[in-house]
This record gives sequence, C-alpha cells and structure tokens, in this order.
Amino acid sequence: MKVLDCLKNDVIKIMDNDTAHDFDHVMRVYKNAQRITKNEKANKKLVLSAVLLHDIVSYPKSSKHSKFSSIESAKKSKSILKKYDFTTDEINIISGAIADHSFSQNKIPQTIEGKILQDSDRLDALGAIGIARVFATSGSLNRSFYNNDDPFCTKRNPNDDSWAVDHFFKKLLKLESTMNTKSGKIEAKKRTKILKIFLKQLKDEI
Repeated sequence: MKVLDCLKNDVIKIMDNDTAHDFDHVMRVYKNAQRITKNEKANKKLVLSAVLLHDIVSYPKSSKHSKFSSIESAKKSKSILKKYDFTTDEINIISGAIADHSFSQNKIPQTIEGKILQDSDRLDALGAIGIARVFATSGSLNRSFYNNDDPFCTKRNPNDDSWAVDHFFKKLLKLESTMNTKSGKIEAKKRTKILKIFLKQLKDEI
C-alpha cells in the first residue's frame, strides 16, 4: 500500500522522540500489528496507518503533559491523513484508535483497529525489549534502579518516578490482563514470562 510508505516518510520527518518512543519503536509496533491483523477481521490499512501515527506527539515522561500525548497525536494525525485518500470515517477510526491506545488514558478502544493498535503497542512494553525500554527511559530521567529497602514493592506502593524496577509493578506486569485480541493475549503471556524471569534473576543478584 503506497499510502503507508508515504506515511512512514512523514513520520520519519516529524518524529523527534525519546529512545523508548522513537521510529524503531513504531516499526516494532508495526510488526506486532501485522501479526495480529492476520488473525483478526480488521482493515489492515487503517490499523497500520494508526500504528505509524500513534506516537507523532510524545511528551517526555517527566512532563505534566505526558498523559495527553495520545490525544495530541490523534489531533495531529487528522491533518496528515487529510493529505491522502482517506474518507472522513476512516480518519475518525484511525484518530480514535490513536487517542484511546495509551495506558494512561485507561480506555478500551471501540473499534477492532483500535484494539489491535493498543495490543501491538503494549507488547512492545513487554519481553526483552520492554526491559530495555524501562532502563533506557530511567537512565534519561536519572532514576535509580531500585529501592534498596524494598526493591520489589512487597510492602509499599510502586513509585516509578523514583525507581526503574517499580515500573514493572506499577504497569508492565498488569498489561497481560488488558490485552484485547486472542493473538495479543498469547504473545503478552510469553513476554510477561520474560519479565518475571528477569525479576527473579535480579532478586538473586541483589
């Protein structure tokens, strides 16, 4: 689909995000979405368009505007999509999927295209790449690896503003239960096991 190549070029030109939300992240989510779409009755062009545009606005995690990144990305996506041969309904499906996909919005997307985007994005927060992204983000924010008194949040609420490992307990280990599609659930279960193996090994080492 030529329009997807055009959108990729648009995204490459405008994205200037952190390591965890760069164009490599977009393309990993794209790959996840291609796999999931094979098993779902969804419009592939709309799914992949939403994937390409889902992080075109990404405020730093330290910013008070961070939770609005998906909303701003959805707004910006509309102006980009209008350059191409998308109908108004298609633009609304794509922008709606983008607006609802983020964890901070705490929403279940209304369309199958939105559900696939959300699952595909959340898969990139799990597994080996998910671990890498946690520590890349934490390094940029000067967070400590873990709380020395209670590294695994057994007696306190997780605070990922201060400690990297807390992010596993505040968000990552919860993602498997939020998946929308059968394919997403299967892959999330595999990748969550990787997180648990890592945490077990970390516990042995510290």
